[in-house]
Amino acid sequence: MKKLLLTLVCLCTLGAHADEGMWTLSNLPDAVYEQMKQYGFQLSKEQLYQSQDAVKNAVVNFGGFCSGVVVSPDGLVFTNHHCGFDAIRQHSTVEHDYMLNGFYAKTFEEELPNEDLFVSFMIEQKDVTDSIVPRLEGKSQRERGEIVDSIENAWQKAMRQQDSTLRVELKPFYEGNQYYLTTYRDFNDVRLVFSVPKSMGKYGGETDNWMWPRQTCDYSVFRIYADPKTNGPAEYSKDNVPYRPQSWAPVSLQGYKPGDFAMIMGYPGSTSRYLSSYGIQERRDAINTPRVQVREVKQAVMWRRMQSAEAIRIMYESKYAHSSNYWKNSIGMNKCIDSIGLIQQKRDFEARIRQWQDETGYLKDKLNFDSLQRLYEKRMALTRVRTIFRETFFTFDDEVTTRAWRSSLGMKVEGPESKPKKQYIRFDDNSKEWDETTDCELLAALIRNYRQQVDADYLPDFYQTIDKKFGGDYDAYVRTLYKKSLLMKSGKPIYFNKKSYNKDLAVRYGMSLSEVLAKINADLAQYSSAIAQQERWLCAAVLRMEQDQPNYSDANFTMRMTYGQVGEYSLDGRPSGYYTTARSLWEKMQQADKNVEYYAEPVMHELLSQKDYGRYADKLTGTLQLCFLSNNDITGGNSGSPVFNGKGELLGLAFDGNWDSLASDIFFDRQLARTINVDVRYMLYLMDRWGHADRLLKEINAK
Repeated sequence: MKKLLLTLVCLCTLGAHADEGMWTLSNLPDAVYEQMKQYGFQLSKEQLYQSQDAVKNAVVNFGGFCSGVVVSPDGLVFTNHHCGFDAIRQHSTVEHDYMLNGFYAKTFEEELPNEDLFVSFMIEQKDVTDSIVPRLEGKSQRERGEIVDSIENAWQKAMRQQDSTLRVELKPFYEGNQYYLTTYRDFNDVRLVFSVPKSMGKYGGETDNWMWPRQTCDYSVFRIYADPKTNGPAEYSKDNVPYRPQSWAPVSLQGYKPGDFAMIMGYPGSTSRYLSSYGIQERRDAINTPRVQVREVKQAVMWRRMQSAEAIRIMYESKYAHSSNYWKNSIGMNKCIDSIGLIQQKRDFEARIRQWQDETGYLKDKLNFDSLQRLYEKRMALTRVRTIFRETFFTFDDEVTTRAWRSSLGMKVEGPESKPKKQYIRFDDNSKEWDETTDCELLAALIRNYRQQVDADYLPDFYQTIDKKFGGDYDAYVRTLYKKSLLMKSGKPIYFNKKSYNKDLAVRYGMSLSEVLAKINADLAQYSSAIAQQERWLCAAVLRMEQDQPNYSDANFTMRMTYGQVGEYSLDGRPSGYYTTARSLWEKMQQADKNVEYYAEPVMHELLSQKDYGRYADKLTGTLQLCFLSNNDITGGNSGSPVFNGKGELLGLAFDGNWDSLASDIFFDRQLARTINVDVRYMLYLMDRWGHADRLLKEINAK
């Protein structure tokens, strides 16, 4: 990637650049709204957030990890294919592999319910800083968290007394200098309606992930169901009916051209753009680098085992995709950090803050960059250990570790309260979700790698068991965990008040993990509260120094809006192009013999080589446009976020960022950062010509 000369203002301000910013809607700055209008936004400010048909009312938090948009009067929801991936996988079998072959429910009755899947609508958001921050002064990070949780619980109780369908979240903004209370309504009956084959929904696989150009039709379709009497939230019941929203997003077939307004609304997960240069270095060296190393170990095992049988592929494909996504992201982020010299440029900006602080006296004797540097230097090695520990043991990639954690952290207890020895825990039979041989190979490889990566001080006690009782044989130890542990007896009572329980190999495995995690956290706590306080003061200094311009808070999985324009970018003098075509996909399909991730079924070859794409063809180019670029500001969690034009009509869904700007979680590069979106016309084309989903197309009523 070309090294860019970045200005100090561009580096730090988090300010009013038209294509930068993750803006909250309840307090959208007038300057931002005026800039949106100059870019082509045609709705009033009230139509963004306040009115009954406000754009935000159609946008949902999908499952607590993605975003989505309601597109019909019967509660139909579009989100990304990779957001629906696990739900699709859970319904798949070797005989009916919906993940591989796609799925279409031809009737309401055929729509498939999904356990633990929900969507949330944001009702309102308000600033409660004055009620929170004074109570947190002088408190440690742990104490701050406990106080905030206590206040949130009290407000939740009060809210439920008013309306039992609502819940509230109290979250920090601007590094904890402000707090907002957000009210949501959750719907827990969400059913799978439509999915394209994996070849299209994940087209290009890891080869094309984070890359441009893209041809991935990354979408899936779900429906919200509601109580038939109230049209409100309800747990799953066969008697529930499709939800009837007050408003939904109109779907546009009119397309776009360079410079057209583009707005994305959704739930970005986490950014760290106020982070100090020392924090960025820790992110690069103690988080991203060890994450890449551990994930390479686990992905090698998963990939090899997935090739051995279709049933194993179905079980592990979602875990593999989840792991590989931020494996590649971490690699790209580190390359971007180094290629633009981000750490040094951030330090140059911090020198500017020091000078301003000396001139104004703001936060004198509080914000201290030398102290911040020393704290990070002391914490760096511990952060690396924590990353390796979490990537190895806390990602729930294998079943015995998952059960060991659950048993050590506490589970639902069954049996009589008056007779402790007859109380028990129980694990459901989920044997269709994992494969013992794969799990054993995976865990053995991970625990072997962990020992090679960390100091002896942070080795759990079970390593002594491996050495003394299993002669250092990791495979034998893991096989014994699976074969003989009480925790692996699915569906049977496990009496935890008996001596045999505490002697169980997997129980002791879980306890030793808990002990080491507690040690890591305790050691980190020596520095983390002080670092968090310094970072909080640093953010406050930036806000004060730049008080004459609007500033947005880092992402924290609350609803945000980002606006910009459709358009390409230039890299080393080469134009990227701003959209891809059916022809470009067909040409990639011809390379499937060299790269299996470019494979597509014969019917897709036929559909993507048409000369006439009907109403789905772009009016200017005459072809089917597949994916397009915009300069919006997104991050993880924005997957599935709707892309709106200036009239608030749906143009497509955001699904990725580009490789050339993977440091955007800590720095937004206006020259290179682009959002990759799937065109809604491509989505509807496959829904029509491949799925023959006439009832859904009629319901969506795109124009």
